Amino acid sequence: MVDDQQGNGWPAIIYETLPWRRSGDEVASRRTLRRVTDRYEAAVPPLIRNTDVALESDTLAGADEASHALARFDAEAGAFIAPFPSILLRSESSSSSEVENLTAGAKQVALAAIGASRSANARLVVANARAMDSALALSAELTEDAVIAMHRALLADSAPNAVGQWRDEQVWIGGGAISPHAADFVPPHHSRIPALMRDLLDFADRTDVPVLAQAAIAHAQFETIHPFPDGNGRTGRALIHAMLRRSALTRNVTVPVSAGLLHSPQSYFEALTDYRAGDVDAIVHAITNATFAAIGNGRHLVREIQEARSRWSDAVRARADSSAHRLMDLLLAQPVITVKTASAALDVSEAAANTAVNRLAESGILTQAGGATRYRIWQAGDVIDALDAFADRARRGRV
Repeated sequence: MVDDQQGNGWPAIIYETLPWRRSGDEVASRRTLRRVTDRYEAAVPPLIRNTDVALESDTLAGADEASHALARFDAEAGAFIAPFPSILLRSESSSSSEVENLTAGAKQVALAAIGASRSANARLVVANARAMDSALALSAELTEDAVIAMHRALLADSAPNAVGQWRDEQVWIGGGAISPHAADFVPPHHSRIPALMRDLLDFADRTDVPVLAQAAIAHAQFETIHPFPDGNGRTGRALIHAMLRRSALTRNVTVPVSAGLLHSPQSYFEALTDYRAGDVDAIVHAITNATFAAIGNGRHLVREIQEARSRWSDAVRARADSSAHRLMDLLLAQPVITVKTASAALDVSEAAANTAVNRLAESGILTQAGGATRYRIWQAGDVIDALDAFADRARRGRV
C-alpha cells in the first residue's frame, strides 16, 4: 500500500500485478481466452487522510466563489415554498443517473414515484432520490455504515444481492466483459477496500480543507476506490451532497451539481482520470464549474415553478388552507398523482381529494395522464414541462 505523502504534489495511483483466474464459463475466441489467462494490473490508490492539499490559487479562488454562490442559492431556494427541496432533489437524482446514461423523462419519473411507471430507468432515478435523501439524513456522521446505507437505498430494489457490504470481487471499467485485461481502468483489488474506505472517511472528517474542494477530492477518491460492484457513480455524487450538508454549506436544498456535470460529462470523466494521475486541481475545477452551471440552471427552474404556482393561484380562488391550494403545493413536488396518492399525501379523505382534483382539472392545472375511470392518473403539465426543460438545459453542450 502506498503510504501517506506530503508536499505540493498530489500522490498518483500506482499499480500492482495480480493473477487472473478464469471461471471456465467464458464464451470468447481462443485468442481472447488465451489472453485472459495472463496476469492483470489493478490500481493501488494512495492513502490521503494526512496528505497536504496544496491547490493552485485559481482553483482555490474558483471553489471559494462557487461556495459563496452555493450558499446564496441554498438560502434563496430555502426561503421559497416547501416543495422546492423535493423538486431540486429529484432534479439532482435524475441528472446523476443520466451521467451514467440512465435517462428518464420527468413524467416517467413522477409516475415511478407513485408506482405507476413501466420504465426501469425511471424506477432507478426514484431509487437514486432515496439514496440522496439517505445521504442527507446520514450526513451528520459519515461512517462506513452510512455510506453502505446510501448504497442500499440506491440498489436495494434493483440489485439486492449487491448491497450491504463492500464488493468482494474485482471490477473494472470499460473493456471486455469477461476480464479486466482490456479495461480503461481497473480499481483496487477488493481486499484493499476496507482500509481505503476508512482512510477516505478520515479525509472527509478533516477541517483544514475548503469544503467544496474537500467534497470534490473525496468524490474522486471514492470513484477511484469503486467500493461497490455497481452504483458507485451515483453513490459517490450523493457523498458530495452529504459533505456539503454536514459542513452547512447547504442547509435547505440539494443543489443539482450533477446537472452541471451533464454540460460536459467527458470533461468530468477526464478530470477523474487526471486526479488518478496526481492532478488534484482537475477534479476541483470540474466540480466548481458544475456548481456554477447547476446554480444557473436551478434558478431558472425555480423561477419557472414559481410562475406556474402563481398562475394556478390566479386560476383557483380558494382559501390558502383549502385542499385545492394544498394540492397545488403537492403537485410542485409530485406532478403526477391519483386521488388515492393525493388523499394520503394531504391526509384528507378520498372524497375531499377527489373534489380538489376535479377543481384543478376544471381550471386546466391538471390533465388526465392515463388510468381507468376509477383510478385515473393526473399530471400537472406545467411542472413536467419545467423539469424536462431543466434537463434539456443541462444536456446542452454535450458532445
